[in-house]
Amino acid sequence: MKPTPLQLDEVIVVNTLDVHKKSRREALRAQREREDRTEIVRKRVRLATTVMACVLVTALVAFGLWNARPESRATSEAAPDFTLQTTAGSTVSLSDYRGRPVLLYFNEGAGCGACTEQMAAIEKDPGFTRAGIAVLPIVMNTAAQIEPDLKQYGVTTPYLLDDGTVSKEYDALGKGMHENLPGHGFVLINAKGDQVWQGNYPSMWIAPTDLLKKVNAEI
Repeated sequence: MKPTPLQLDEVIVVNTLDVHKKSRREALRAQREREDRTEIVRKRVRLATTVMACVLVTALVAFGLWNARPESRATSEAAPDFTLQTTAGSTVSLSDYRGRPVLLYFNEGAGCGACTEQMAAIEKDPGFTRAGIAVLPIVMNTAAQIEPDLKQYGVTTPYLLDDGTVSKEYDALGKGMHENLPGHGFVLINAKGDQVWQGNYPSMWIAPTDLLKKVNAEI
């Protein structure tokens, strides 16, 4: 029995719907595959970015630690004499201390809390006084610039005020973060007036007990 035209139309409609459904399923499957591929690419990019960031951070930390490592060397030369004004309004000459060891402390000065805190810690350690070591902090500031820092950290030792001449003569410039300023360094001069040791600490700190050990070993 032949199908009627109506039945034929129904078959065509059903087949068309099946084709549309199949096409839609295929389109959805293709879309999901594209989305999956896109997500995989995104994950790979995120992973690569994370790895690169970790490598960069590691490199920066290593570079920072390398630059922050202390530098210490023994020397043997006559220490250049100098005369400087102090925050107390007096003048101090290196020759005034002939006959006792002197530790010059070159630092960034005003605005460097770690520098002033270092001097405050040295003052609190009685070992320097017992060993007869005079500690002379030297900064490239005016008294008005450095005095607020001294007051903040309770430092009572007069600071020597340098225009850069003494810092340059003792090779103290450019050892920290600023090319034209001292960093965080010490120069030891023995009782005879000879420069016998120099140490720079870019980390901006050395424990006073460790500093005293180094100084006593070189006197």
